[in-house]
Amino acid sequence: MDKSFEYMRVASAVPSLKVADPNYNTKEIIKISLKASEQGVRVLVFPELCMTGYTCQDLFNQKTLINECQEALKLLMEETKYLNMLIAVGMPVIADAQLFNCAVILKEGKILGLIPKTYLPNYKEFYEIRWFAPADKRISEVITLCEQEVPFNENLLFKDDISSLCLGVEICEDLWAVIPPSSYHSIHGANLILNLSASNDLVGKADYRRELVKLQSSKCISSYVYSCAGEEESTTDLVYSGHCIIAENGILLEEDKICDGFIYSDIDLEQINNGRVSCNTFMTNIEKRDYKYVNFNLGCSENLKLKRFVDPRPFVPSNPEVRDRRVSDILNIQATGLSQRMKKINSKKALIGISGGLDSTLALIVIVEAFMKLKLPLINIIAVIMPGFGTSERTYKNAHTIISKLGVSLREISIKDACIQHFKDIDHDINNHDVTYENTQARERTQILMDLANQEGGLVVGTGDLSELALGWSTYNGDHMSMYGVNSGVPKTLIKYLVKWYADNKTRGELQEALYDICNTPVSPELLPPDKEGNIRQFTENSVGSYDLNDFFLFNMIRNGFGPEKIYFLAKIAFKEEYDQEVILETLKKFYKRFFTQQFKRSCMPDGVKVGSVSLSPRGDWKMPSDASYELWMKICENIKK
Repeated sequence: MDKSFEYMRVASAVPSLKVADPNYNTKEIIKISLKASEQGVRVLVFPELCMTGYTCQDLFNQKTLINECQEALKLLMEETKYLNMLIAVGMPVIADAQLFNCAVILKEGKILGLIPKTYLPNYKEFYEIRWFAPADKRISEVITLCEQEVPFNENLLFKDDISSLCLGVEICEDLWAVIPPSSYHSIHGANLILNLSASNDLVGKADYRRELVKLQSSKCISSYVYSCAGEEESTTDLVYSGHCIIAENGILLEEDKICDGFIYSDIDLEQINNGRVSCNTFMTNIEKRDYKYVNFNLGCSENLKLKRFVDPRPFVPSNPEVRDRRVSDILNIQATGLSQRMKKINSKKALIGISGGLDSTLALIVIVEAFMKLKLPLINIIAVIMPGFGTSERTYKNAHTIISKLGVSLREISIKDACIQHFKDIDHDINNHDVTYENTQARERTQILMDLANQEGGLVVGTGDLSELALGWSTYNGDHMSMYGVNSGVPKTLIKYLVKWYADNKTRGELQEALYDICNTPVSPELLPPDKEGNIRQFTENSVGSYDLNDFFLFNMIRNGFGPEKIYFLAKIAFKEEYDQEVILETLKKFYKRFFTQQFKRSCMPDGVKVGSVSLSPRGDWKMPSDASYELWMKICENIKK
């Protein structure tokens, strides 16, 4: 990474150990710390009580073990004092005439703080309360450890003076509490939570742990690094697996069960912080607590190869099973939105223009699903084919096939004569294939649909999608306008999957083949005449750029709040096998210019259903002046070094 872009490399480690041998254990911790440092790790987390081993039981009451543990801690500080790394280890600590199960936070030979465990398990497998006191029994705010005056507090957060990192700590059982300490840590500023744990292995427990960590990272809008005691703990009654987890805002970044070593990933502090700012409920009804902050200097990871997956198609789940569930849910949401709108305005008919392209096909499928919900006859769906100057044989044939096989009503009305008359009326040369030539056709089609809707007492269903809204790729008061837009929340990169899923699961025969062919048809408005062989010669992506790139830019701008430099940085990684850097940068510039200049179309867009986290509705999700300047963003784009 030439710039850090607020990425922080974190790691979860499980050292080899011998129960009740702090010296051996510490040497293993040092080995891993040095290896992690070579990989650019800035924050390294070890398991609960890893200095002694979690399973020492009554040996925790032996002064010999406690004293040796402190000597081992001195060795650890000495051997890691030249590492620019924050290290969290677990050890027993005596304070206020009690023994506490603590997380020790170290950096460059100094103890930054001690965090005592808040919730101690008190049931058959785990009986920590036999040896340790819970955090609420703490009296002192500062104690002496290894000749250092050290903050001692469960409400202790660690703030980096260089980056935006703010780190909180909880220990094992704390996460299982009804309200974990990390919930309070997060609303007081922590964007990275460390958990030093010793959770034993049982059938199904690893799945529960994983989901618990993911859920807590999502609720806290934070990153979460979990390190669990490993297999070399005592197996007298229980087995430990060394389950390591790194999650961020509900997403699993890395996971493994390891006996020795570590896993690492790069967390995105900017994404976390932006997510909190945009979530109005995050700081609602905050319960103020007396938190103490410890400052240190760390800085984000720079000049490293990013260690996390960058999804080139963030709107489309990469897991086929998840994608199928998501697609089914989206179709249901779209159909529910339309059916409720028709029910509330007492409309029994719907009208739609069918081109044989992806967007109108999806919209027709949604109408069919909505009519099935309403138990209305499908012949009340009036699908209108309106051939124009650019209509190709391929799309014309597919439009007829899907209308026929879905069992909806067909109307075919050519727009050619009406457009020719209009060209005469406004004195426009029909051979001049400019924007007037194109938009005349789009507006004529919309006029036909609106007038037919008046005749039939029906609702005109729009076909425009989220990607087209972002780029303004629609004719103002043409295909831009409808009475309800069912695709307005669906990006172009997802529409193909929706149509294909419907073809796979709900059709067969000619209809299925036509839907497959529609999925493979190049995206085109078909407003310019075909080539000599009758094939499409106007391709949308030649004008606006790849929809894969544009949807990637849209997601990272709106959902994550990233700026041009970071979006370009991520796009280079995501599309390194697909697009040259120059193509990515030029498409990014075009995206920003179109996004800003086309806001006026979004400001008066029809009602439409929201299906995901990104929406451009001016009524609820995206409010922006139609005449806002894009110069700031373009200036940054111009200064980006390829």
